[in-house]
Formats: sequence, structure tokens, C-alpha cells
Amino acid sequence: MSQDSIIVWTVAALVVLAIVVPYVWRFRRRIAGDRQRKEEAARLGIDRPSAQFPYIDANHCIGCGACLKACPEGDVLGIFGGTAVVINGLRCVGHAHCETACPVGAIEVGLGDLKSRADVPQLDEALRTSVDGVFVVGELGGLSLVRNAVAQGRRAVEQVAMTLGEPGSRGSSDPVDVAIVGSGPAGLSAALTAKQRELSYVVLEREGTLGGTLLHYPRQKMVLTQPVEIQPWGKLDRQEYRKEALLEIFQGIVDDYSLEIRFDQLVDDIVRDDGSFSVRSPGGVIRARNVVLAQGRRGLPRKLDVPGEESSKVMYKLLDASSYDNKNILVVGGGDSAIEAALGLMRQKGNRVTLSYRREKLVRIKKKNQDAADRALAGGKLQALFGSQVLEIGKRQVELRLADGSTKKLDNDFVFIFAGGVPPFELLHKVGARFGGEAPTD
Repeated sequence: MSQDSIIVWTVAALVVLAIVVPYVWRFRRRIAGDRQRKEEAARLGIDRPSAQFPYIDANHCIGCGACLKACPEGDVLGIFGGTAVVINGLRCVGHAHCETACPVGAIEVGLGDLKSRADVPQLDEALRTSVDGVFVVGELGGLSLVRNAVAQGRRAVEQVAMTLGEPGSRGSSDPVDVAIVGSGPAGLSAALTAKQRELSYVVLEREGTLGGTLLHYPRQKMVLTQPVEIQPWGKLDRQEYRKEALLEIFQGIVDDYSLEIRFDQLVDDIVRDDGSFSVRSPGGVIRARNVVLAQGRRGLPRKLDVPGEESSKVMYKLLDASSYDNKNILVVGGGDSAIEAALGLMRQKGNRVTLSYRREKLVRIKKKNQDAADRALAGGKLQALFGSQVLEIGKRQVELRLADGSTKKLDNDFVFIFAGGVPPFELLHKVGARFGGEAPTD
């Protein structure tokens, strides 16, 4: 072999060693890591659908990883066996960036087959339940994000307008054309559409002010919207808005279009009555031809049912972390609300914050919250008791059962419980709407 050939083969070998071998090593390491994460996710039960979920067509997926890079939540997806797979499905919040990034259209973000989903009402394409005239929009139907809520609120009322026909043919305004329950993004969009289509309507809001689920977010929380058109008002053109800014925009919409909203009206019953519906709240009974339920999935806060929970030091939402300093605080829960509250309280002067979570690790929070929590835990600024449960809440202490079965008492001034909410499904059950797995009863 000539000297030139030796040089060429030597250079080629060095290129392989310098580029190809490290690439193969990183690729195999990533695959092994994704396999371990997939196995752990299956063991923790976080790889299964809960609300919106990325559904992957394995027959079309080419395993390029574009969906992984596009997802802002980090570890929702992975590559396993040469195909994209769902690893942490609970972390998906419906951005659908993965769907857009896939070059072969092998991924779709949605609710999937709802026939067996007992936590999601059966809806048709117009967002109508199994009860003609009753619609569900926004989070109550399973999809989160302001963008989805706005689009669904509009779509449902457009369907109402199509059903009722031209304004002059609708008769009297009693009953009203549509009663809208909830004044969050979905409810406001529904009201705007009703106003635009000259429908008679009323919005019933259980709180003392508008905002829906957003109202319960902590002060200054960043709300992810993605650019979204709110017809006929205009466009929210930024990726994120602070809670206060978004609520101010919503109030401006209400004022500009003179939307009718009745506050402090918790709807507790909806009854079909001779071709219309009777919607009952503290303000009386509203008769409506159609009902749009837009009150979100939060419902009433889920309680722990432990001794001492009725104490005034126990709360289920945090609006202003700066009101607390030099306190011993226990935060219960492992979702985004719990982590954001713990981080906010931790940053206040002199607070000693402990997180109690029943799982062995945080598994269903946004990536930015996960990163912040990891830093706080590593730096000792936040303490965590994973695999723990609250047993009793006393005046000066709380008692918990730990993962190993032992008990522990902590000095305590306040307890914040973020154990989720009881979805307001009772209204739907009362009116006769069906959920996944339920067959017709008539």
C-alpha cells in the first residue's frame, strides 16, 4: 500500500473516530435513556391519556425526533424502537408543536377515542352533549389552553345560531337563546359570539368577578395562550401574558361590548322543561333554549378529609405569596399549582417550605416548573417529602406518614392543599348528558 493510501485511510479512520463513533455513542445512550424513562413512566402510570394527548401513528413515524425537539415541556415524548413514543403523557398541555413539527404527519394531539373516558362527556363535532341543546366548551370537555377555549366557545354558539335561524324568526327573548355558565375565556368567547349573532343570552359566573380558572392562578403567574383570535375583538398575539394583564384584557372586552354577566351565580341545577331548560342559581331561574357549560374542570377543591382540615390556616389557593414571611409552610400536591405555590412561598423572607406529595417524584408538571423545583431542592431552599400523606393538621404542627411507613411531625403555620378539584360533572349528570362508556338510557 502506498504512503498516500495509508494517509487517506488514516484520515478516514480519524474522521470515523471523531464524528461517527461519538454520534453512535450518543444515539445509543439516548435510546437507552428513553427506554428507561418509558419503563418508569409505565410503572408510574403517567404514560396513559388523561386529557389532551399526543397520538402517534407508528406505521408512519420515521423516528427523526423532530417532535421531541419541538415540545416545550421536555419529556412528554421519546424514541423507542426507532419510533416516537409517549413517555410522560400527563405533562402534555396541548401546545401541539410536535404535531406541526412532524415531517410525515405521524402525530396528532387530541383527546383520542372518548368512548371509554368516564371523565369526559360525549360530544359531537359541534361540542353538543348527548342532550340536544346542551354544549360543553373549554377544559370541561378535556382540552386545556386559552386558544382551545376561545375557539370552542365560538363554535358552540355559532351552532346555536345556525339552529335558531335568523334573528327575526326566534320569537320572544323568554326563554333566552342561550345561557352561558362561566366567564373564563370560553364563556367570554361564547358571549361575544352571541352578541355578534344577535342572540339573546346571559352569562352566569359563580365567582364575584370574571376570569374562570385564571382567577385562581397566583399573582403575576405567566399564562400560556399562544397567539389566538378572539372574534370580533381582535388577537392575543403574544405567547405569554401575565394573569393580571390577561384579566385586564378580558374586562376591557366586557366593557367594550357591554356583555351581560351576572356574578355570584353558582348554577346548581339544569332541568329540561317543555322544549327549553330551567337554569337555577341564587339569582333565580333562567329559562333558556340552549345552555353552554364553560366553567372549566376545577369545580370545588378536592379535600384530604383529615382531622384539622377545617382550620383557618388551611387554604386551597395562593393568590399572593408576598403576604407570607417567616413562616413554616406545608404545600400538599405535585402538580403545577402546588409547585408554583411552593416556589413562590419559598422566595419570601424567612419562610421554611416543605412539599408533601404522594408519589415518589414529580411527574406531571411543566418543564420550567420541573427545572425550578430541581434547583430549589438541590440547593436546599425547598424540602420535599415524596411518598408522604398528611394524617392530621394541628394548631402548631402537622403529622405525615412517610414512604417507609413511619410518621413525622413538622412545625407548621399554614397548609396549602393543591389536590386538584372535583369537576362540576354533577350538572351534566342531572340534565342527562352521557360520559364515555355510558350507553343511552332512553
